Amino acid sequence: MAEITSERVLQALEGVKDPDLGSSIVAMGMIKDLKIDGTKLTFTCELTTPACPVKEQIEKDIRAKIAENLPEVSELNLTMTGKVRGANIPTNDDAEVLIPQIKNVVLVGGGKGGTGKSTLALNLAVALQKLGASVALLDANIYGPSLPILTGIREKPKLAGESKIKPLSAFGLEVMSMGFLVDSAQAMMWRGPVVNGIVVQFLRDVTWGENDYLIVDLPPGVGEVQLSIAQNCAVTGAVLVTTPQYVSIADVVRAKAMFDQTRIAVLGLIENMSAARDSGGNRLAPFSEGGGERAANEMSVPFLGKIPLSQALSESADYGIPLVYAQPELEVSKAIVAAAEKLAAQVSIRNLTRESARPLSESVAG
Repeated sequence: MAEITSERVLQALEGVKDPDLGSSIVAMGMIKDLKIDGTKLTFTCELTTPACPVKEQIEKDIRAKIAENLPEVSELNLTMTGKVRGANIPTNDDAEVLIPQIKNVVLVGGGKGGTGKSTLALNLAVALQKLGASVALLDANIYGPSLPILTGIREKPKLAGESKIKPLSAFGLEVMSMGFLVDSAQAMMWRGPVVNGIVVQFLRDVTWGENDYLIVDLPPGVGEVQLSIAQNCAVTGAVLVTTPQYVSIADVVRAKAMFDQTRIAVLGLIENMSAARDSGGNRLAPFSEGGGERAANEMSVPFLGKIPLSQALSESADYGIPLVYAQPELEVSKAIVAAAEKLAAQVSIRNLTRESARPLSESVAG
C-alpha cells in the first residue's frame, strides 16, 4: 500500500477548482492544517467567503478526488470554512485609504430614487452577516438618510475619544447614518464641499471594526458622495439596483458610466420589484418584466438576481426590521440571500483578479 503524503494529497486536490473563481483550491492556498495519521486524513478547506454559493459542490469534488486518487485513505475528516479576502488596492492611485481595517467596500447605487435600493442594501448586509461574514453598513445619503427608519434605531451614537464616534449596532451589523446625528425634521441644505467633508468624516472618524464588508448605501444620482468615496477608499466594487421598467434602467446605465469613469468595477446588477404572484397564483408585473436582466447582459455585468415585488418587504422596512432577519423563510428573503451569495462570489473574483494583476514582488510582499 502506497504511503499517504502531503505531496500526494495536494496533487490529488489540484484538480478541484472553485467554479466561480476558475482556479485550483490548492493554487489559491485554500488547503489548511493538513494532517496525516496512518490512513486517516484531516484538513480544512478555507473558501474565500463564508457565503460561497458553491461550497457543497467543492466539498463533493474534494471527497471524490481523494477517493479516486488516494484509495488508501480510510477516514477523511474535512472541515469547510470561509474567510473573506480583500485586495485593499485603492481604486484611484491618489486615494487615501481611510479605512484599511475593512476588507471590502461595496457600494450600492442605481442612479434613480424609488427602486428600493436602501431596503436592499440593508437586507443584503444582514444576509451576508447571517452567512458568516462581519459586516458594517454606511448610509451615505446625506440629504435623505433612511437607515434610522429601516433599522428602527432612535438613539444617538456615542463619542469615542475627542474626535471619534462609535457606530451603532443593529441586527449584527455596525451601522452609521447622518440620520442618527440630526433631528429627523431638520432640513440638510449643504453644498458639495460640506457633503464631501461629511463623507470623509464617516470614513475616518467612525471607529469601524475589522469587518469583511462595508456596504455603502449611496444616494440617488451621481455626484459628490460617489466621487468622495472613490477618492478615499479602496473600493472593491459597486452593485446596481434597478426596477424592470425603462426609466429606471436608463438611470442605471448612467450610474454604470459614472463607476466606469471612477474606475470602480460593477460587481453586478439586481432587479428589484420583479414580477411576483399574488395569493391566488396570478402573476403581477406592474413594473414590466425582465428589464434588469437584459440591461445586465447589454452592459456585460453579472446579473445577481430578481427580487420579487413583496408587500412583506415593504412593510418590514416601515417596521424597522429587515425581512431577511425577521422572516428568512419567505421567497423574497431567499432571493435576497441568493443575491448576497452571488455578490460575495463576485467580490472574491474581483479580488483574485486584482491580486493576480499586481507585480510579483508586490504580491509576495503583501
